Amino acid sequence: MTDTNVILFFVGLLLFLSVLASSLSRFGPPLLLIFLMVGMLAGQDGPGQIDFDNVPLAFFIANLALAIILLDGGLRTHLQTFRVALWPALSLASVGVLVSASLAGAFIAVWLNVDWRYGLLLGSIVASTDAAAVFSQLRSSGVTLNQRVSATLEIESGTNDPMAIFLVTFLLATIDSNEGFTASSIASQIVSQFGIGIVGGIVLGYGLSFLVARMRLVEGLYALLIASGGLMAFTAINQLGGSGFLGIYLVGLIVGNRRNHASEHVFRVMDGLAWLAQAGMFLVLGLLVNPHQLWDHFGSAALIAAFLMFVARPVAVWLSLLPFHFPTREQGFIAWVGLRGAVPIVLSLFPLMADMEGAQFLFDITFAVVLVSLIVQGSSLAWTARLLKLQVPREPGPAASFGFRGTRPDTHVLLAFRIQQASSLAATQGEALNRFDGLRCVAVTRAHRLLFPKDKFVFAVDDLLYLITPERHSDELGKLFRGETKHAPEARTFFGSFTLRGDAGMTELADTYGLSLKDGDRDLAIADFMRRRLRRRPVEGDVVDVDTLRLTVRTLHAGVIETVGLRLNENEPEDDEADTAKRKRRHKRDGRRRG
Repeated sequence: MTDTNVILFFVGLLLFLSVLASSLSRFGPPLLLIFLMVGMLAGQDGPGQIDFDNVPLAFFIANLALAIILLDGGLRTHLQTFRVALWPALSLASVGVLVSASLAGAFIAVWLNVDWRYGLLLGSIVASTDAAAVFSQLRSSGVTLNQRVSATLEIESGTNDPMAIFLVTFLLATIDSNEGFTASSIASQIVSQFGIGIVGGIVLGYGLSFLVARMRLVEGLYALLIASGGLMAFTAINQLGGSGFLGIYLVGLIVGNRRNHASEHVFRVMDGLAWLAQAGMFLVLGLLVNPHQLWDHFGSAALIAAFLMFVARPVAVWLSLLPFHFPTREQGFIAWVGLRGAVPIVLSLFPLMADMEGAQFLFDITFAVVLVSLIVQGSSLAWTARLLKLQVPREPGPAASFGFRGTRPDTHVLLAFRIQQASSLAATQGEALNRFDGLRCVAVTRAHRLLFPKDKFVFAVDDLLYLITPERHSDELGKLFRGETKHAPEARTFFGSFTLRGDAGMTELADTYGLSLKDGDRDLAIADFMRRRLRRRPVEGDVVDVDTLRLTVRTLHAGVIETVGLRLNENEPEDDEADTAKRKRRHKRDGRRRG
């Protein structure tokens, strides 16, 4: 084979083997770790014997891949997520990275007995979490976290790169010039990175969104238009002195939240591009490392990783989230999911490209820290979420969703919903659908048959209905088709056996269960009482304990608590069986009166 064919063959072989090996991720190892290991095995120290040491090429591929991954992450982030977790995530992305880098840098300088600037440089390299690692693990972990925690983690990992990049480049310049630094120079660099990144991302995001909504292209080209436009925005913002990573994330966020006729096709193609970017990036970074060199520094790296996991990251999370009243369990989980991935490895290439003394040592330490983080933290994400009781029951959405070409944004969509066992639609003629204006049921699939409903058509459980409807009805339709699916055993354990309306009064609840409340609390609705106790924007799964009861947020509408689950608090001693049964009968009777 010619040299070109040999190169293409090995590229295809490595990707092929990586995809096959990805099936092992269901048994625990994080998918990105598998890609890294395949690259290491294909490298000079492994059976593949590929001699790859082209740092500039690896840096180029990694930056390209990270840009695509952040663009895809932005496309899939809903604005509602930003409303819930924007400020906590930004605090983590700025203050959190700075605190984590400072603590890790001080520890490294003392432990490795190196100059404090080198310690801070290595601490800054490993301080930020990685978007690729966090996005991948959250989506493949099989757990559903409450919205505040998942949103905080995703937004933080997508926006913390500017601070880490600033710290690394600034310290490199300081070490190279052997000069000190001033507060004004630091402030100007931070403003430049964040300011130009934010403004550039918003302006170019709206421009690209405007173009996508008005172009008429072959379906498969919309994703390429967005990807190429995002990459141009990434490079332009970098060239202007801002953070291209932050900018391209915001471009994806704006394009993804402005509905257009190409959205569904874009998501499908971008998903494949993001996976290709992740696989390619981690394979190349794996090829770049020599495992025998890692082993020489693995003890020091493991200790640094442990310090990051158990000291630096928890302290940074606690300080960053202090003003936002996050529960201790949520802070603990956010601290544990400080996954290191490709970003620290890419940052460790900066000293190599600058030909700095000791750069290879920094790279080897960083790579080993990333391996420890992926193995320990990445493999235990689902287990930790269950241990801290942060997993909420998964709610099924539409089985399929399609836009219509040629329509204005935010008008009608084609949604497919399956009738669940508990839905009130089962065994009816669909009277419940009449309250949704502009809705039409165009087809039903039942037992592999396609049916077109006419007058007096009776729907059945497991029917898949295809509805043309204004998009604003999507959430309400989901509730209708689900019914009370939260009475499943695992959901009943989480939310409790009873459901209360959020606008019901606390007085009646207090009288029923003998609760001791302050005078001001007795006059509140249950939703207002919980909001006062939580002291933060509520999300599904938030818990408030009142004497022997536990109230859990079940559903919200426009940020307002609609329904609340009730159960006896497991942390409190229960009454005897007779008294408990009596209270349950009284509660059911009162619930029927309120209904």
